[in-house]
Amino acid sequence: MTAPAPTSASPTARHLWRRARGLLLAAAIIAVTAVALAALRSGDENGALDPRSAAPYGSKAVFRLLSEHGVRTKVLTDPEQLHTSVGPDTTVIVPFPDSLGDDPRTALRTATRRSGRTVLLAPNPQTTAALTQGIRTADPAQVRTTAPACGLPAAHRAGDADLGGFRYSTVAKDADSCYLRDGKATLLRVPHADPAGPSTAGDTVLLGSPDPLYNKHLDEHGNASLSLQLLGAHSQLLWYLPSTTDAGPAPTEERGFLDLLPSGWSWAALQLAIAAAFAALWRARRLGPLVTEQLPVQVPAAEATEGRARLYRRANARGHAADALRAATRTRLAPRIGVPLAEAHRSESMIPALADQAADASDADGTRTEPAALRSLLFGPPPRDDTALIALADDLDRLERRVLGRTGPYTPPTDKDVRS
Repeated sequence: MTAPAPTSASPTARHLWRRARGLLLAAAIIAVTAVALAALRSGDENGALDPRSAAPYGSKAVFRLLSEHGVRTKVLTDPEQLHTSVGPDTTVIVPFPDSLGDDPRTALRTATRRSGRTVLLAPNPQTTAALTQGIRTADPAQVRTTAPACGLPAAHRAGDADLGGFRYSTVAKDADSCYLRDGKATLLRVPHADPAGPSTAGDTVLLGSPDPLYNKHLDEHGNASLSLQLLGAHSQLLWYLPSTTDAGPAPTEERGFLDLLPSGWSWAALQLAIAAAFAALWRARRLGPLVTEQLPVQVPAAEATEGRARLYRRANARGHAADALRAATRTRLAPRIGVPLAEAHRSESMIPALADQAADASDADGTRTEPAALRSLLFGPPPRDDTALIALADDLDRLERRVLGRTGPYTPPTDKDVRS
């Protein structure tokens, strides 16, 4: 026995899959894209000179080396954190001293007096004058492999390193000027001086270029050794990255899936949602009037009717389908009950005449049809669901059989009837 064809009232699993596969495919593509972007960005955290970034210009490799040697690294983003965290056993590194505002610069200048070491990366003349005393800044030189040429133990052990950028000089006798370019240092270490006289144990280190700390250059020449010795002199390293926004998790903190997504992903998702809403509104638009055209072939009426029904079904246009069924019924009944075709779609003309014919027919089979029921059947509201639409079609068919069966066989309307 052949199974009946599925209908909108009883769809099969295959029918549901065919209708939903487009949306499911789009959702799958979006999900795969999000996972791919998250995987690609899983190591590219934050930005340049950030200890959480594995990008070429990040500094995660330095952070890993320091961790292996027992140095704890902490990222600070708030000047208040700097004030409470700095001590004689800490090293403070400032990757972007030129970008500091007045408040962060003041906090750093105060903290520098209490820190064990402060490392400033490529400060320009204005920043150098604001954060230090007695240091002059010369124009930058090209970064290249340079010999230490000084007695600083860290530079002597590291050997050649990639340095250049701004050059510094000072009149302090106990300063170390290393990696000289045209007589001026691209690495300058100046001990902290007590205004009352003797020097304290702390110092400030100025690097003319941050190249030795980049992930891409750390394994070249003596860059790793120099970076490790400059930043690992104390048990704790404070990486000062002040920002008005959240700088992200600490280097040792686990991050969730959403943290790996690009920063603009939320805006892209919002745009996709808006586009989907507009697409839904476009697909939900009302059907326009039918357009007649000269067909190249003759299409059987049954196929045309079935095709139109499938279009209504795909669009869930139950109201249009019900209107087509009612209009066809009224057109067929009007000539049989004495109503001109021009008046067939007016309830004032159809219902009284049809009620009389239906009453005569009901006397013969013992049933009664009230005018209110006829009005609801032929001019009522759209059906609520597919089941109601099927019931409406059955009721219209029964009404035609009762009326047309009593008045004799059906004959097509003439041109005179149409004009009247």
